[in-house]
Amino acid sequence: MDWIEIAGHTGAFLSSVTFIPQVYKVWKSKSATDLSLATMLIVFTSTIVWLIYAFALNLWPVILANGIICFLSLMLIYFKFAFVKK
Repeated sequence: MDWIEIAGHTGAFLSSVTFIPQVYKVWKSKSATDLSLATMLIVFTSTIVWLIYAFALNLWPVILANGIICFLSLMLIYFKFAFVKK
């Protein structure tokens, strides 16, 4: 594995973990009122587009990173609706 592949995998890992603290915080607090639904929908949509691109070119670091980000953003979108204050 050369340095460019290491950089790609490192970037993919770091991108993948960016939403974990937010998902954990929302899950623990059972509150997503401060989350922007528009932002989460944009992130979700962009990961779908990135996944199409990455699968077409067989770019595994991009596939892994965006697959994880897609899942985490989908969780935040779910929490936005599930944790509505009544």
